Amino acid sequence: MSSKRVLGLVAAALLVCAPLSAFAEAGKAVDWQLGLQDPVTPVAEYIHWFHNILLWVISAITLFVLALLIVVMVKFNAKANPVPSKTTHHAGLEVAWTIIPVLILVAIAIPSIRLLYLQRDIPVPDMTIKVIGNPSWNWTYEYPDLGLNDDKSAKVSFTSYLMPQADAEKAGKPYLLATDVPVIVPVNKTVKLIVTSDPEGIIHSWTIPSFGVKIDAIPGRLNEDWFKATKEGVYYGQCSELCGKEHAFMPIEVHVVSQEEFDAWSKTKLAQN
Repeated sequence: MSSKRVLGLVAAALLVCAPLSAFAEAGKAVDWQLGLQDPVTPVAEYIHWFHNILLWVISAITLFVLALLIVVMVKFNAKANPVPSKTTHHAGLEVAWTIIPVLILVAIAIPSIRLLYLQRDIPVPDMTIKVIGNPSWNWTYEYPDLGLNDDKSAKVSFTSYLMPQADAEKAGKPYLLATDVPVIVPVNKTVKLIVTSDPEGIIHSWTIPSFGVKIDAIPGRLNEDWFKATKEGVYYGQCSELCGKEHAFMPIEVHVVSQEEFDAWSKTKLAQN
């Protein structure tokens, strides 16, 4: 078969498979998705960069090992090499297969530690949100920084439930990801999360892939995380801890809006409370 014909068959296969796949986008997963959801925070961007680097590293290692296996099978089988070598030791080879993996691991460890530091070193926040995982498989959100006319007793607090399927379809939102009351945050602001679970509840995990955030909500414990969304939009997530029979119906919906829209929303919420 000629090389042109082979290339033609490959191109045809790609065209046939194209409708079955889609590139990822920010905010939510899509059918037949390829790749991670687009990052919209500094942490998520670093995660994607590190993921792509590791993909090249593991691909190179896999191909190298495959090449060695092919060489061994072709060159050192009983037919090609009827009189086997009696070599049992090679100092240079043993040093190489010890030192090279160590260097690879060190090269991987450096950006890995930097990523962990970026995730856990929470900068000075512009605002704080307390997230509470409930035993009834939903989330409660509190905005402790917001107050009406400096009256800190007036707090923004609400519980977010799964949006019914009919309502989600009517609103053009993804079922099992959309909520009846979304979380609202301003764009380009550092948001600190204080995450816990109801004392009578179980462990949940608050997760937004596009934010690079995944933090456990544990009864009796306060965990912290942060994000700084740099792009307005709607971003979805779900509880990522197997937490019981309603685990699949515990979505997260976050709207990143302009500061003006956030101020208007907060005033409305404070008036309601």
